[in-house]
Amino acid sequence: MKLFKNKEITKTYDRETMKPVLKCSICTGEQVAGFQNIHTGKFEDVMLVRNENDLKSFKKQYGIEEEITKIY
Repeated sequence: MKLFKNKEITKTYDRETMKPVLKCSICTGEQVAGFQNIHTGKFEDVMLVRNENDLKSFKKQYGIEEEITKIY
């Protein structure tokens, strides 16, 4: 029996220097959600995306409403 509901925490990222992207593997089809620095192009991975629910969870965690671009 659960007495308290887990509080959902919205995480933040620097919207001026980082943009949300999906890094996709051409060979295996693996997708990793994360953020890419706009100035340097460096990618920071956050979580592995196995299905649409994982992607929805990532977008909900960071408050992302726009479409996420894919990089290869």
